[in-house]
Amino acid sequence: MRLRPRPQYRVMRKLIEVQEATELMNEALDWSLFTWLFQKSRVRETADCAKAALDHAERAVKARWSGEAKAAYQNLTGKRANPSRKRQTDSKPAKTVDAEVLVLIEQVVDADTVAERARIDAEDTFDEADRLSDVPMAREGCRIAIRSWSLREKAIRKAEIVAEKSPAATAS
Repeated sequence: MRLRPRPQYRVMRKLIEVQEATELMNEALDWSLFTWLFQKSRVRETADCAKAALDHAERAVKARWSGEAKAAYQNLTGKRANPSRKRQTDSKPAKTVDAEVLVLIEQVVDADTVAERARIDAEDTFDEADRLSDVPMAREGCRIAIRSWSLREKAIRKAEIVAEKSPAATAS
């Protein structure tokens, strides 16, 4: 019996932590002020777990990118993971990324930016709702949080396409 070759990449599946957080946020849309006061720590904790799961998934996907793709992403975002490493790699001529992959990386950067803005907006909305004990605002925070997780998942899926097009086997 022949085994099928293992696929080079895995498509991101719905994360359990994100599904649980989404279910809780949808449930929270109907909560009273009294329920919000007693459940707000649970909401924050669940949202933090969803964010951590998404962070982990994103790191795992981007770890499969080629060195050139990672460098292009860093150049587009202005990030440097390790400044001392920059000096070491600057002396070597940089390989350029395929134009198609560069376009995909730009899409990932844009998607990451939109998702991060939505996450910050959700946190700010929750903070303000908590400060004011404003249930309608807390509900809006739930909607924004759910949207931010969806946007983050879309960004990770785009990052998976980059991983497919630029396998880490060519990484330095």
